[in-house]
Amino acid sequence: MCYGKALTKSEDELKEQLNNRYGINFAVPSAYKPYYHLNGFTHGTIYIIPMDDPEHICAASWGMIPDWAAHDPETFWRKSNTLNARSETIFEKPTFKNSADDKRCLILADGFYEPHHENGVALPYFCYQPSKTYPKGDLFMFAGLYNKLDTELYTATILTTEANPFFAEVHNKKKRMPLVLADDLFEDWLDAGLNSQTLLELMDFGFTNKAFKAHPVSRDLYKKGIDTNQPYITEAVDKGTLF
Repeated sequence: MCYGKALTKSEDELKEQLNNRYGINFAVPSAYKPYYHLNGFTHGTIYIIPMDDPEHICAASWGMIPDWAAHDPETFWRKSNTLNARSETIFEKPTFKNSADDKRCLILADGFYEPHHENGVALPYFCYQPSKTYPKGDLFMFAGLYNKLDTELYTATILTTEANPFFAEVHNKKKRMPLVLADDLFEDWLDAGLNSQTLLELMDFGFTNKAFKAHPVSRDLYKKGIDTNQPYITEAVDKGTLF
């Protein structure tokens, strides 16, 4: 599961990484706002690179709305959780199968939050990829699916897969993890020519080999009525229990 994520990079930092390397720019630059924590159940804005516009970073609502629910997205969101989609079944589920064929996307992030259970209590852990340039979390890409409610409004979901040994320790109850793609598979994921079998194989073996770290953060993350989009949210609260 992945119901909380971070994208703290500035617009200039994202341009430096994505424009210089891939020639990708913001579709609407002035609209971009970084965040330390986005609660998926608010259906807030995430940023994606979609198949139908692979040279641009586009804003999307988190929680994919299929065509058959586009007339009433609020009701659909109240009844259905499409923040995540299980990678193993995207070609079987009516909500996702059309998008799996030709509406795949990359979803920008530099961290996400997973529950770690100790003595029956869920503790939020911040998961990130450290680098020399960004020791508190470098940019990476989730594999995702999207749909449009009209010509402008994207909605999207993050794919999940069975946890590897590291994330089985972090997310130690359901043992799932979001599918973070290896850098050299970005173009493949957006390739319209891939068939379902090839895509299933890509999802099976496409998780990045870059190392992740994780640490517990404040349980305020789970509180209602407070602003959790604060820098302190990503800070470790117990240095002795790092993964």
